[in-house]
Amino acid sequence: MALLFGNKRERAAPAPSPAPENRASLENPSISLSDPRAFEVLFGANSTDAGVYVDRETALEVPAIWAAVNFIAGTIAALPLHVYQRDSDGNRQRVSNRLSRLLHDAPNEEWTSFAWRQHLMSNTLLGGRSFTFIQFNRAGQVRALYPLDPTGMIVDRKNGRTRYRYRDEDNRGDNGRETIYTPAEILDLPFTLGPDGIQHYVPVNKLKRTIGLAIALEKYGARFFQNGGVPPTFLQGPSMSPAAAERASQDIQNKISEIAQGGGIPALPAGYELKALGIDPEKSQMEASRRFQVEEIARVYDIPPVFLQDLTHGTYSNTEQQDLHFVKHTLTQWLRRIEQQLNLKLFPGENRNGQFVEFNVDGLLRGDFKTRMEGYAQAVQNSIKTPNEIRAKENDPPMDGGDRLVIQQNMSSLGDLAAQQQGNVTGDEDGGT
Repeated sequence: MALLFGNKRERAAPAPSPAPENRASLENPSISLSDPRAFEVLFGANSTDAGVYVDRETALEVPAIWAAVNFIAGTIAALPLHVYQRDSDGNRQRVSNRLSRLLHDAPNEEWTSFAWRQHLMSNTLLGGRSFTFIQFNRAGQVRALYPLDPTGMIVDRKNGRTRYRYRDEDNRGDNGRETIYTPAEILDLPFTLGPDGIQHYVPVNKLKRTIGLAIALEKYGARFFQNGGVPPTFLQGPSMSPAAAERASQDIQNKISEIAQGGGIPALPAGYELKALGIDPEKSQMEASRRFQVEEIARVYDIPPVFLQDLTHGTYSNTEQQDLHFVKHTLTQWLRRIEQQLNLKLFPGENRNGQFVEFNVDGLLRGDFKTRMEGYAQAVQNSIKTPNEIRAKENDPPMDGGDRLVIQQNMSSLGDLAAQQQGNVTGDEDGGT
């Protein structure tokens, strides 16, 4: 087992997960009956007041959740992730080594960095937690990063120390082989930890009523149009035998189904009429309710509704501010969590040597072309940035003489202007003697 500091015995990478096993029994092959989660599966602990079952798979059937998870996960996956070195003066420079390539390009021989980070965030946003195994070589250097299936991980504490008990898919069940990892070997990214600091909250479980209502509204709308736009009805008229009432009801239902598919006019027995049962979707404000569920899901993931394609309250001016809100508040907290976890686990103890990991969000903070050019002009004219630094931000090649700071007065070089002023002072003193 790997140690927290010093040399580490190399541990093999987790085996790839095989195809799911099909069983004609009550037991789910991915969840042992001895697992507490089996209670939720067998007895419907995740059923909601709206009458639907909610888990991470059914939650993804809600378009707003699909959009929210993919938007946050995809944005973080697309950001540049670099390793930096800070010198004694506090300046930093990008480092190009094996670790930087693992983080920026590919964490292992099978995954790209984008896919790994997207997988990591999707598991956290839906299941509440994600895990990545850090494979060290014998010298204690990071060799590869392997994402783990969070449904096979159990986190607990033994003898005062946290441990990660993992079983891949072919080792699930009471008799499966279990691998125990130390905290130094696992990148752990929870959504929110519980009071004990060990267990975590699952977002789709805690918010199952909100998600269940969104699913129920969509199912109701689908059934409504499947029935030709006819709401639930009942046949009212003179009394008849139960068998005759059942035949009449079935005949009318068949006719409505025919009309829904090819048109036509239903014929009712003399003295009978159809009465609507309940209220129609317009009076129940179903459309407004579905839109409100989009806003609720936006609150869950702390993103502005405009990013879920809900432009009901979006304007030309506030949409840009909502974009800034997303970067400053929502995205920043996730980036800091990931950065701190990477810095804690990839540079343990005294092995950091001034190195650290950081995301680059400059691309998200860029305004439109006019705004960027105005900001660049002020930075160059006030000797804050050199022309080549500005060109690098726009992915343009450097130009000769572009590494010198200039000042607004005729765009002269700051060094030349200082020398000129010094010469003028010296000349005045010589002329006065």
